[in-house]
Amino acid sequence: MNETRTVHVQRVMPARPEEVFDEWLNPDSLREWMCPRPTRCVTVTVQPRVGGAFRFDVDDVGTSVLITGQFVAIERPRLLRFTWTNSDWADPTTTSIVTVTFEPLADAQTLMSIEHAMLPSQEYDNFHHGWIKTADQLADLLNAG
Repeated sequence: MNETRTVHVQRVMPARPEEVFDEWLNPDSLREWMCPRPTRCVTVTVQPRVGGAFRFDVDDVGTSVLITGQFVAIERPRLLRFTWTNSDWADPTTTSIVTVTFEPLADAQTLMSIEHAMLPSQEYDNFHHGWIKTADQLADLLNAG
C-alpha cells in the first residue's frame, strides 16, 4: 500500500463565510485564484451539487494537467468536501479528498481551513505550498472585490 499524507492550511479571509464559500463554486472565480501562480487554470467546469463533478484544465508552465473530482458534501456556507485526482501524479488513478471549512470571525471575516487528505506522500510539499499560495490568491481576489 502506498503511503499517504494530509496537508492542513488555514487562512483568515477578508469576507463573510457565504462569500468565501461561493468563490469555490464559481467557475469564473476559480479560474482567477485556484491554481498557484505561475500555474493557471485554463478551463473550469463545476457542477455544484452533491455527486456533481468538477474539472480543471491546467497549464502548469507549459505542461497540461487535468484535475477532476466529485462533490461529496456541500453545506453552504460551512463545508465543502470533494474528491481530487491529478493526471500528473505517479499513479493518476489515485483519489484524494479535500475538505474545506468556513468559520465566521469578527469583522466580517472567515477562517478558511483546507484539509487535503490521502495525498501521495511525494506530493505533500507541492500541495502544502500550493494550497498556501492558492489561499493567498483567493484572499487577494476578495480584497480587490
